[in-house]
Amino acid sequence: MNEPLYAALWANYDKLNSETDYEKWADFICALFQRHAAIPVTSVLDLACGTGSMTFALRGRGYDMTALDLSPEMLCCAREKADACGAADILWLCQDMRSFELYGTVSAVVCCLDGINHLTGAGDLDRCLALIHNYLEPGGLFVFDVNTPKKFREFYGNNDYILEDDGVLCCWQNQYDARRQICTFSLSVFEENEDGTWDRTDTVQRERCYSREKLVRSLEKAGFSVQGIYTGFEMETETETAHRWYIAARRD
Repeated sequence: MNEPLYAALWANYDKLNSETDYEKWADFICALFQRHAAIPVTSVLDLACGTGSMTFALRGRGYDMTALDLSPEMLCCAREKADACGAADILWLCQDMRSFELYGTVSAVVCCLDGINHLTGAGDLDRCLALIHNYLEPGGLFVFDVNTPKKFREFYGNNDYILEDDGVLCCWQNQYDARRQICTFSLSVFEENEDGTWDRTDTVQRERCYSREKLVRSLEKAGFSVQGIYTGFEMETETETAHRWYIAARRD
């Protein structure tokens, strides 16, 4: 697991992900709830919630939201956004997705923007899935997305990228170890100050590449049945050419 998670990125996370359409994504998640959950979905845990963008989108659709993330900086940003929009009813928890505790069960769990890929250690995925199963009501749904092996091989690989927005620049270098199935991201974030100077912060993040077979086996071992694997918000069926899989798994 990355430590500290997004330490250099948290203040600019929303800027650097501004192209993500959370509203359309939330509509897709709601459609998956309706299609695959065996119970009415009323309460949702947003696992690895980051700055809470999906949390707010799902709250706006009437769900009782709990949001959990390992990064106190990310949660601080999320709480500031909650205060600004009057979303005082969201429960924010600073916990590790491999060892979290809730006050009760929920009827759905979501984990967006490849949070599951950040489970890089031996046994991390199984521990996380066991906890989700424990806190998910029977018939409830777990919806998550992962970066696919194709994306690790071709998009990440050993490529370099630059992300930029007003006042922030992120230089992103990848090293993919195909044998270990781990991609290491070396990130340098430059932030512009009011006087025109720039501050630089460096951090290293890692993601694990999970095959479809590994994910299905782990889900079934934890007590889930896979209901669907999709590649887009229009319910496209997964293919080997996709860069992202959206998976719906029901707690048996």
